[in-house]
Amino acid sequence: MDNRSEVREFLTSRRAKITPQQVGLPDSGHRRVKGLRREEVAMLAGVSAEYYARMERGSLSGASEAVLESLARALHLDDSERAHLMDLARSASATRRPARRRAAQSIRPALQQLLDAMTGAPVFVRNGRLDILATNRLGKALYWPVFQDPARPVNLARYQFLNPAAAEYMTELDAQRAAAAALLRTEAGQDPYNRDLSDLIGELSTRSEAFRALWAAHNVRLHHTGIKRFHHPAVGDLTLTFEALPVPTDPGLTLTALSAEPATSAADALQLLATWYATIDHNEASVPSPTSNEHTM
Repeated sequence: MDNRSEVREFLTSRRAKITPQQVGLPDSGHRRVKGLRREEVAMLAGVSAEYYARMERGSLSGASEAVLESLARALHLDDSERAHLMDLARSASATRRPARRRAAQSIRPALQQLLDAMTGAPVFVRNGRLDILATNRLGKALYWPVFQDPARPVNLARYQFLNPAAAEYMTELDAQRAAAAALLRTEAGQDPYNRDLSDLIGELSTRSEAFRALWAAHNVRLHHTGIKRFHHPAVGDLTLTFEALPVPTDPGLTLTALSAEPATSAADALQLLATWYATIDHNEASVPSPTSNEHTM
């Protein structure tokens, strides 16, 4: 992806989100642009209008950390947006190199053993491209519909945007899609020369209008904790909290664990899910959904 275009579109989109009132500036009501003007951002950041205009045209090369921090404050960037700005600046200052494919990622046996030892909660490991690289048994059971997608590697973003079944399985699909697009945008800032990532973004942009709209928003996100809601074809509705933790020994990998509140219908559904997974033929092409196993909240 072109760094100058990424910088230009990111800064322009963030500037458009800030109103004069938010930063204590008067608003005459006669503005040709949405949000702040360039010279207003420059004033708030403590740089010249010419210097900020150059940055917004895509030139972050050589910008000091102090200037970038001032710009982040002027634009009211949150933690994920600030980190993305720093990633774009690092990329702008680095020697440009051709996009390249990554070697196939594998999970260390010790990490898989850890996943397998976690029997009471669904757990999976993903990379920045949102490929699911490993799960424990309950994680495979929970994400069984995703694994039925024939495309490989198993990828959460591709499933959410391109598989029609996602609308029934992920009951808050719009929110899940927004999070996925923001995570991919964040990863693209950190690793702009990853050809596999660029290929995925190109595929989604070509085939999904929903992805194109979200990608154009230039939103980024640090996805550490929250709630996910599912309608599993075998056990019905589940509302689960999740924690997403980086794997220190495997940079770029994230371990996500999901859990249910004790003594809730979701906790009962996870137990039923474990039983269901132990009894099915794992080589079947679809998820069996016997009415005797249905569980609703």
